[in-house]
Amino acid sequence: MSKFKFSKRSEDNLNGVHPDLIKVARLALQLSKRDFTVIEGIRSKERQAELYQKGATKTMNSRHLTGHAIDIVPYPLDWHDKQAFADLAKAMFEAAKQLKIPIRWGGDWNRNGRSDDESFYDGPHFELLKAVYP
Repeated sequence: MSKFKFSKRSEDNLNGVHPDLIKVARLALQLSKRDFTVIEGIRSKERQAELYQKGATKTMNSRHLTGHAIDIVPYPLDWHDKQAFADLAKAMFEAAKQLKIPIRWGGDWNRNGRSDDESFYDGPHFELLKAVYP
C-alpha cells in the first residue's frame, strides 16, 4: 500500500471530474514513487478564459470544461523538473493500462492522439482520450 493519500484540496478538485479519470488518478497515487496533488479538475468557461489570456492554455475548448481532464503536480513542486512530471506520467499510464482506461498526457501529446498544438508542453495535464470519451 502506498504511503500517499490525496489531500482535501485534491479531493475537492476531483469533484465533477469523470469517474474513470478519478479511478486512474487514485490508482496512480498508489503506484507512484512520488507524492502528487490535483491542482485542477473541472473548469468554468471564465477560468479557462483567464488561463488562455495568461498563455497557460492554448485552447478555449479544453477537456477541463467537461470534466475529462485533470492537472496534477509532484510534491514538492518544481515547475522546471520535467523528470518529476514524467514520473507522474509513468504512474498515470500504468494505472490507465491496468484499468483499461485510455488517457493522454500534455507532456507528450503524441503518445495517445494528436493535439491542436503539439509544441505546447503541459506537464501537469492528463485527459481521457476523446475518441473513447467524447
